[in-house]
Formats: sequence, C-alpha cells, structure tokens
Amino acid sequence: MSYSAPANSPLSAVDSSAQLQPEEPTVKYDFDDPAYRVFIDTLGYLPPEEIALVCAAYRFSDEAHQGQTRLSGEPYITHPLAVAGALAEWRMDVQAIVAALLHDVMEDTAVTKAQIAERFGKQVADLVDGLSKLDKIEFQSYQDAQAENFRKMLMAMARDLRIVLIKLADRRHNLQTMAPIRPEKRKRIAHETLEIYAPIATRLGLNNISRQLQDLSFKHIHPLRFRVLTKAVKAVRGNRRELLTKILEGIHSKLAEAHIEAGVFGREKSLYSIYRKMVDKHLSFSQVLDIYGFRIIVKDIPTCYLTLGALHSRFKPVPGKFKDYIAIPKVNGYQSLHTTLIGPYGTPIEIQIRTQSMHHLAEEGIASHWLYKDSEESGADLQSKMHTWLQSLLELQSATGDSSEFLEHVKVDLFPDEVYVFTPKGKILALPRGATVIDFAYAVHTDIGHRCVAARIDHELIPLSAELANGNQVEIITAPYANPNPAWLGYVKTSRARSRIRQFLRGIQQDGASSLGEKMLTQELQALGIVPSEIPAKVWDRVIHESGKRTRRELFSDVGLGRSLAAVIARRLAEHDEVPQSDVSTSAPLLIRGTRGMAIQLASCCQPIPGDPIIGLLRKDQGLRVHTHACDAVRKSRTSEPQNWIHVEWEPDPGQFFDVRIKVTAKNVSGVLGRVSTSIAQSGVNIDYVNMNRKEPGLFTDIHFLVQVSGRTHLALLMRGLRRIPDVVRIVREQESS
Repeated sequence: MSYSAPANSPLSAVDSSAQLQPEEPTVKYDFDDPAYRVFIDTLGYLPPEEIALVCAAYRFSDEAHQGQTRLSGEPYITHPLAVAGALAEWRMDVQAIVAALLHDVMEDTAVTKAQIAERFGKQVADLVDGLSKLDKIEFQSYQDAQAENFRKMLMAMARDLRIVLIKLADRRHNLQTMAPIRPEKRKRIAHETLEIYAPIATRLGLNNISRQLQDLSFKHIHPLRFRVLTKAVKAVRGNRRELLTKILEGIHSKLAEAHIEAGVFGREKSLYSIYRKMVDKHLSFSQVLDIYGFRIIVKDIPTCYLTLGALHSRFKPVPGKFKDYIAIPKVNGYQSLHTTLIGPYGTPIEIQIRTQSMHHLAEEGIASHWLYKDSEESGADLQSKMHTWLQSLLELQSATGDSSEFLEHVKVDLFPDEVYVFTPKGKILALPRGATVIDFAYAVHTDIGHRCVAARIDHELIPLSAELANGNQVEIITAPYANPNPAWLGYVKTSRARSRIRQFLRGIQQDGASSLGEKMLTQELQALGIVPSEIPAKVWDRVIHESGKRTRRELFSDVGLGRSLAAVIARRLAEHDEVPQSDVSTSAPLLIRGTRGMAIQLASCCQPIPGDPIIGLLRKDQGLRVHTHACDAVRKSRTSEPQNWIHVEWEPDPGQFFDVRIKVTAKNVSGVLGRVSTSIAQSGVNIDYVNMNRKEPGLFTDIHFLVQVSGRTHLALLMRGLRRIPDVVRIVREQESS
C-alpha cells in the first residue's frame, strides 16, 4: 500500500531546531509510479511522520531535477529513488534516506546547502554536502579533481559513516545504468570503482555490495571476457550439478551423525574473483576447480568448531588451507572458519562455517548495524573499528596536505588481505600482506618507527626490510639517535608508515634547506658589502612580507630549495636605506661538509670526495647538488644555466666517509679477488659492494668496487697499495655517464 503525506501533516526533521514546512508542489507529481510505490512500501519500519518526511524529500528532489533526464532518457529522479531504495533495504534511518533522495541536488541544480538545512535539518544538509563534488573549483587535471573530491568524501565519511553507504549505493546504480555512456568513460569509472570503491566496501565489511561492484566493473572493462565467462559458468553449473549434490548429501549426513543442526548453502564465486584467479595464477577456466563452495550456518561459536571437526573426519583437509577468523577476526570485523577439503573425484571444496550474526556481519558489514539491531554487540564493535580506521585517514590528511599523495596513501591502505603478528606482550596487530618490520614499528608508535635500527622475529635478528608472516612475534630494537632512512619508502606497505616517513623527511629537508639558504644569502650579502647581523629587524620583516612568507626561516628555506634566488633577496635587502653598506665586499665560497639533510646532496654521477674541485648546482625544490668540475653534467649545463651554479669548497675536515666507485682490472687467476680485497681492507677502507665480470675469457677480469673513503688522499693511498699487487693491471676511478 502506498503512502503519501497530507499537505498539512506535522513533519519532524532530523534537526530539532529545523521543522519541515511542507509546501504545495508547483508541478504535478505521479505518486502512482510503480517504482515510487515499491519504495514507499519498503519503509514500513519507519514511523508515519518519518515516512511523510521521505515523501516530502521525494517531492523536493523531483522538483529540483525537473527537466533533467539521464542519458538513457529516463527522468533524473529515477536515480536518487534507486539509491534511496537501496538504503531502505538496509533499514537505514530517515536522515540517510532523505539525503539519498537529495544527494545530487546541490551538484546538479541551484539548490544550496542552506536551503536543504532550512527544510530538512542540518544533519541532512551535511550528508548531502559530503556527497557533493567540488565542481565550483577549477583543477589542473582530472586526476587532481578526482583526488580532491575523494579526499572531501573520506573526510565527511570520518564524521558520518552513512555517507559511504549512500555513496556505494550511488556508485552501484550508476554502474548498473552506464550502457548509454561512451566506452572510454565507462572504463574510467569502472577502473576507479575497482581501485577505490570496491576496496572501501570490503574494508567496511560490505562484502555483498563489494562483489556486485567488482562484477559490474569487470563487465564494463572487459565486456567480451565477461560474456564468455558468464556463459562458461552457466555451462559448468549444469555439468557439475551431480557432483555438487553428492558433496551436499555428504555434508548433511555427516552433520546429522554428529547431531549438529545447521543450514548448508551452496556458494558460487563471483565472476570477477574467478577471472582474477585465472589471471593471477595463469589458469584456464577448466583448471579453476573451486568455483563453488559451501557456507554452513550454525547456532553458536562452539558448534562452529564441532562442525569443522565433523567435516575433517568426512573429507580430507588440504594442508595450510585452514584459517580461523573467529579467534582472530579480520580488521573489518569479519568472522568465520575457512577450510578447503578434498571432495569426490579429487575436487577441492571451499567451506565457510559461521554463526547467523557472523553471516549478517560478513554480508552487510556496517550496514548490519541498522539491519540487525537485535543481533550480538558485534555491530557496535564494528562501528568502533571503522571509526578508528576513518580517524586514521584524518591523521593522513593532516600529515600529507597534498590530495594526490593522500589518495595514494588511501589506496595502499585499502588492502584485501592481512597478516596477524604479535608484540612481545602478546598483543595482536593486523597488517597488510607484504608488510615489513618498519610497518610493524610504525603501527606500534610513530616514535618507535622513527628510532628503529633492528628487529627480532621469533627471537632471531632480521633486517628491517624483512616481510612479516602470520604468527610472527616481532620485537623492535631502537636507538635514541636513529632517524628514518629515505630507502624505507621503497619497501614499506602501510600508508601510516609511508606518511610518517615522508613527514619526517620533509621536516629534515626544511631544516637543511633553511641552513643552506641562510649560508647562500650570507654569501650574496657579503659580496655586496653588507654584514647580515647589521640588517635591522624591520627591514627583514618588510622583505619577508614582500616575498609572501611568514618567517625568516621560510625565506631561507625557499632560497635553499631554489625557489627564490639568493642574489635577488640580497639586492632587495640592500635597497633599504637603513641597511649599512661597506665599500669593501668579501666573497667567500660556500663550505661543504657532506650531505646535510635533504638540502645538500653529493651527485651520484661523479661522486665527489674531499680533495676534488667541486661546484654546486641549485635546482628548484631539489636543493643543492654538488658535482666535480670534471663531471659531464657540469660541462653540458654550466654555460646554459650560469645563474644556478654556486661556488663551493670542502670544509677543512669533513669528518665522514664518502662513496666512490673504482674498477680494478686484474689477471684472471685463482685468489685474485681475495688479494685485492685484503689490500683494500689494509688501507682502512670499507667495501660496500663488489661485482666481477670477465673482460676477455681466460685473460683478465674487471672487478668493480663501491668503497668508502675519507677523501682524495685516502683514495690515493688505497690505489697505491693495489698497484703493488703483481696481478693488478689497471685501476680506474669510475663515473656514471650522464
């Protein structure tokens, strides 16, 4: 039976401070539309006054979208009605359903957030705003717009989980009705769904809608493969009916023998999961045997384990294929026992065993909180977990600031599989598959990550890049003066670790750039006969303000990173009458000790060491790169970019070791590598890397070393010792060709 609100009925909006005042519609509405009647009939769980509010929202949306049609030719209102219908199936509250009906009005019509708030309350207006794209802002590319819109949606999700449920229902209906859209746009939307929205659904435990999003996206990306696979699965469904019946009878008989009451259901894998298995494992369709599985629903947790034992006595289990997600649930709250058994004719059978409440949670995730309010407290627990995850996104937001980098972190965080590892005190941490010791350290605490130097897995020392496996006990060893290494970014897997490392390195870069910029500016001021310490504070403030900066440190950082020229800033300071100037100018070179944070780097092409004549190249946002005078990069660009080259010299005592590559050509005789390595060690030089290759078979061999020396004198001492070896023919210091 359809329900339509009388024009004078009192309707309570979401916000108690805003009461909806229904108005007579200015256009004629067809409330006999079958889709609308079906939708209203699904709202029986809401009280009459809230149903009336939904009816009014439908009127409002239909009026706002009057004259708009979808590409299929249907009235636009059919889309928000379908999205609201999906939320009604989840038994969502009235605010969410009203927001679903209105979710496109701010984006596609002249309706404002203030108007929605006035008529339907602030909460509904916030939900609609969280779902609206930033279409009033111009972006440089589609990727920038996508990243910024996605960031806005996730930030709104962190405040209200209902936003993601509306968004997923919206995306599903769009995928279901994309046939009229041009193929390239369909593929782009489908790829975005597979990369972002389906993983979000999985992360939130919405497995049912996640599978639907995957299959729909697969259909649009590979339409021919989708059709072929659909046809093949239908054929197999008929061919294997006898086998499946036999397996089902075996399960029923064994459960009856054990006096276990259970519901047994056949479960067919989604087309996309079959396709991914074929691609990932290089299998043909006929080789994918586990297309079908079985799900067993029992009354309580002890019965789950009894059922597992009964089935293992009937069918042989496949070693290594048992997973207990009841004792250790997945991050999204999923609980179940998984096992793979060998059935008739050697066919593998996938079995999932769970309770009814676990089943609700597995299929609907956070939506089960609204669907099954009378179930166990797992719904509230899941809500808490999801809020924790979404709050971690807020931390990422503050740590990155850049939309594309934020989107990259979130994609990394939407992992499909987890490994479960233990702290020394027995606490369980869930990390993505492939996570390393570094990821574990940052998962424990940011300071632990920053200070880690080594680790023990199951009481054995292992490198920080080692990947973790299920059940590992991990102990992190820290040192008070340790710092993150930029190389860690090459193998960390979690967004938390990646963002914390980048944040730290950016801070180091700023510190180094500030110090470098101050030295460069001092050098330019001295060349103009100005003593920096004698410049009045008000002159500094004026130049800082003119440069668009807030502090002297920011100005120095810009100079050190090449964003502002030291000579230009120096001349601006010198222009002021208050600055005392001398007729005697001094121009001292910039002294280089070695690498300073991220701002000063020794060029990898020529690997300068103390004693080499050097020159500095300043590049925007890269800081200072120090080259030797003989470097090819210097010869090629010194004349074309003279303003970027800076006079630099080594400090008298750099007090550290520097990498240098040497090539030793020696006779290809037994023990030559040992004699050469011994000579290098006796010179007090550390060998970082060695590689051998024959120059001519049977005559000579080239041995390439990466060694660490204190300077050019130390390198000369090393080479002198190598020349004393009778088998050594030639020694060359190597440089990369640029």
